[in-house]
Amino acid sequence: MSRIGRQPVAIPAGVKVSVANRLVKVEGPKGKLQFEHHPNMTVKLDGSTLTVTRPDDDRQNRALHGLTRALVNNMVVGVTKGYEKRLKIEGVGYQAAMKGKAVELTVGYANRIVLDPPEGVTVAVPDPTTIVVTGADKQKVGQFAAEVRASKKPEPYKGKGVRYENEVVRRKEGKSFAAGGK
Repeated sequence: MSRIGRQPVAIPAGVKVSVANRLVKVEGPKGKLQFEHHPNMTVKLDGSTLTVTRPDDDRQNRALHGLTRALVNNMVVGVTKGYEKRLKIEGVGYQAAMKGKAVELTVGYANRIVLDPPEGVTVAVPDPTTIVVTGADKQKVGQFAAEVRASKKPEPYKGKGVRYENEVVRRKEGKSFAAGGK
């Protein structure tokens, strides 16, 4: 049995969960999420817990078992606590600013980059070198944070670019000349 898949998902107070056919809907203080699971999996609602079961020990069903349970758990956590990704901008003159709901990046290109967050994701810029992406859907938050980072990945020589808050960028040594060289 899958260690993750067989664990029940606890539903905290203030969260409404409904399971109809293959559609799991979760509603809480931070928003509403829904997910259509694979037809081989069975999701049952028993009072204040959700359980995911699989029909047999087929390789695909074993893989889907833990995945389905993790996705449902991420939805429950998302509507109660929410998810957050923090990004840092390093480099002289590199900065971020809000432009309506979008984030505007000045990261060494001729033009500024404007990125609009998807529905259900909010962006905040507490200071010009910090970007905070928050939302209830873990996948959307992570995807938008990755898109912001991809606008200017940190380079290995000076470390300039957009990185996650606790990301470590491996630095490389620059050119070195032999003694007496030109």
